[in-house]
Amino acid sequence: MTTNWTEKYKPKKFEEIKGQDEAVSQVKNFISRFAKGKKAIILHGPTGTGKTSLVYALANETNLEIFELNASDFRDKEKLQTVLKPALQQQSLAKKGKIILIDELDGISGYYDKGGVQELIKLIEESEFPIIMTANDIWSDKLSELRKKIEIIKMKEINYKIIKESLIEILRKENLFIDNNILTSIAINAKGDLRAAINDLQAISRSEKIISKIDERNKEKDIFNSLRTIFKDKANNELLNIFDSVNMPIDEIILWVEENMPLEYYGEELSKACDLLSKVDIFRKRIHRQQYWRFLVYENSLLSYGISASKNPKNIRQGFTSYKKPTRILKIWMNNQRTLKKKSIASKYSQYVHIGQSRAMKEFPLIKQILKSPKVQKELKLNDEEIEYLKT
Repeated sequence: MTTNWTEKYKPKKFEEIKGQDEAVSQVKNFISRFAKGKKAIILHGPTGTGKTSLVYALANETNLEIFELNASDFRDKEKLQTVLKPALQQQSLAKKGKIILIDELDGISGYYDKGGVQELIKLIEESEFPIIMTANDIWSDKLSELRKKIEIIKMKEINYKIIKESLIEILRKENLFIDNNILTSIAINAKGDLRAAINDLQAISRSEKIISKIDERNKEKDIFNSLRTIFKDKANNELLNIFDSVNMPIDEIILWVEENMPLEYYGEELSKACDLLSKVDIFRKRIHRQQYWRFLVYENSLLSYGISASKNPKNIRQGFTSYKKPTRILKIWMNNQRTLKKKSIASKYSQYVHIGQSRAMKEFPLIKQILKSPKVQKELKLNDEEIEYLKT
């Protein structure tokens, strides 16, 4: 069985953590002043930037045991008491101490947490061991109280040059050689995700065919031509990677497919395609929630090949079809524009009457009636677009 390179070359020391010098320094400071400072920190940042790896490197450097938990496994107060609380009370048997690692903190936030966040804060305050949490995004309102009690450390996207250097180092250890241009492409396409870059590197090291496909990622394809291919061509293996070369986030591609399916499909075929599209969405959400990133490679394949295979080849509509831009994107954009106007008006009003902008936003329905007066509009120097917004 082939060893996964992301595990094989997982950092074991601070010096092996790439592109995160500031975060490493902050984590060292946290451990050195744990007894006198805050008892918990959170490492947050994009996927693949080394959050969990940094914790394990810390444990190795300090001879501490790691007790790892996943926040999604204990979303309420009761589970925290039965799982986390005993871990905070039991001493390490083999090493001089331990670190409590709570991975994917995002999983504990939500309406149905049933006191989970409050209980976590309480346990942090009682803990005799340093607690380190990781998350992709910690700026949810539901985590506002927790943020006040912990130290926040940002893990930044890794520069593609650093990623490329890491890939070259791995190739040297594996006694392999890959063209420099391909290495650059892998590093850039990873978009700061070192783990993804290493997975790509291992993949192309096994197959010449994959090398050419990875290199083709830089050649962008038009979304209209891609849609035309999956809707009008028979399902075949060439469709598996058709969206890989479209310079567009997968979320947006899904919206394009959703908007235009009814133009090409009808009846039972449309029902099958819609059902598959919903499963693609469920599948990708599970990948992100569980961080099973190795399955991301199947995401585009399900979307392209699956949608195409939902249609009977005999029912493919011939001729040209004019595909439409997703209306949902337009609605989101229009709503954002309205929100910007609202914020702009609230800002001018709050400065004029000396109140906070947040209060002005909260009281906007009442303020809006006052601002309909032309005299007030002139006093606040509202522009034509802002005045027009007040009429809606």
